Amino acid sequence: MLADQDIARVRARLLASPQPMPDADDLVADIILPDAFDGPPVPAAVLIALVRRGADFSVLYTERSAGLRRHSGQVAFPGGRIDPEDRDAAYAALREANEEVALNPADAEVLGYMPYFFTGTNYFITPVVAVVEPRAPFIANPGEVDDVFEVPLHRIIDPGSYGVFRVMHMGQERRGWQIDHEGHRIWGITAELTRRFRDQIILGGAPA
Repeated sequence: MLADQDIARVRARLLASPQPMPDADDLVADIILPDAFDGPPVPAAVLIALVRRGADFSVLYTERSAGLRRHSGQVAFPGGRIDPEDRDAAYAALREANEEVALNPADAEVLGYMPYFFTGTNYFITPVVAVVEPRAPFIANPGEVDDVFEVPLHRIIDPGSYGVFRVMHMGQERRGWQIDHEGHRIWGITAELTRRFRDQIILGGAPA
């Protein structure tokens, strides 16, 4: 459970504005993929939504549609590319959340931003953190999302919720965080951002 003073501490640990994109030569990706860098980094934003449910909070996730060309079937935060007409990363994240799960931007209070995350697929991601008090159910857009679900915040805080995900990449084993929740497996970038959110923003410490 988070009280109002806890939300104030969360806000204080966030950036007041998104980090600007450094020169491409200064960006280091989480993983290097062959032929991934065929152009300038692509600005993107994801929404880490603290959904208020009575006295408790949960975090919102989606399961991407199996018909999508990239990352099909994977668990993700709502989000996507920042379009030229988007005012900023927060606007883009809320727009995408509205398109994907019918989250009303008016129900969200943006608290701030986490440091950027640069991916091996050439996306420069700005995580946007918001408190959401939904006045209507979230509804998955079948063209983009197969399912929408929430993980209670106490599960995200609990270190016992985290396992190790292993994958072979270019002949080497890579490890990352993994959370299993009611038939959903959260791994990859989404699990890494979840853990950073837990460690740095909720608990206010250094990454584990």
